[in-house]
Order: sequence, then C-alpha cells, then structure tokens
Amino acid sequence: MGDPLWRNVALGLDDKTGKPLAKAALEEVGLGSRIDDWPRNLSGGQAQRVALARALVRVPRLLLLDEPFAALDALTRIRMHALVRQLLERHRPGVLLVTHDVDEAIVLADRILVMRDGAIASDYTVAPEAAHNRAHPAAETLRAQLLAELGVAAEP
Repeated sequence: MGDPLWRNVALGLDDKTGKPLAKAALEEVGLGSRIDDWPRNLSGGQAQRVALARALVRVPRLLLLDEPFAALDALTRIRMHALVRQLLERHRPGVLLVTHDVDEAIVLADRILVMRDGAIASDYTVAPEAAHNRAHPAAETLRAQLLAELGVAAEP
C-alpha cells in the first residue's frame, strides 16, 4: 500500500530520528499537517514540496534540481519559485538548477549558464534586483539577451 509522507521524506534514516526530522522538513515546506498522509493523495505541487523536504532533511551542501517545476501549472510554479527561494536563503546550499524556462532561471539563479553542444556557450550574472522583480529593467534586459541567444524573438 505504501508508506506515509514522513517515511518517504525520511527514506534511509532510522525511525527514531527520521520521523522528527521529516516532520520538521514537511512543516518547512508547508505540509506539516500531512505527515501521515499517503503520497498518492498529493497534488503535483505538494509532491514537489515533499521532494524538497526529502532533499533538505539531509542538510545537503549541494542541491541538484533538474526541471523541478516542469509538470506544474503556472500558479503552482510561481508559488514553488517563492518557496524554493525561501528555502535556499534559509539553508544556503549550493544549487545547480537545470531549466529550459528563461524566466525561471532569472528568478531563481544568481548566475545563468547557457549550454550549447555540451559546452558552456555563455555565462550571465543575474542582478539581485532582477531576481526579485520581473519587471525591473535589468530582468527585462537579461531576458531579451537570453531569448536572443537561444534564437527566440522576445515578446513585444
């Protein structure tokens, strides 16, 4: 039948220490009240939050995120971006985020690398004001540069 969320988050940890750590991690991602729920009962956004809790419970120095929001609807993506930013500010791991979403890269990254033919083609630094305000001129300029480099005309 499966295991409750806390066991999913505490995978590989013993029950005595795993459950309190899982509960704390689930609370941190806004699912503390769902500790004994079954994973199959979760929405896509909730499942992504459980995945974040499972990674954070181990206090990683490096967090690898490969298209973590690709299957989420637009509103859930925006909420997840905010949650990830909060978690990263709190835990301070190094993060490698792979995404094909230019706006997502600008909002979540402090540095953007564009890959071409398996190598780094370009390296951009994201100004802090761009990451916190999509309408900021620095964000708009960076977005236009990235889209142009990727061969996509910027929207008017």
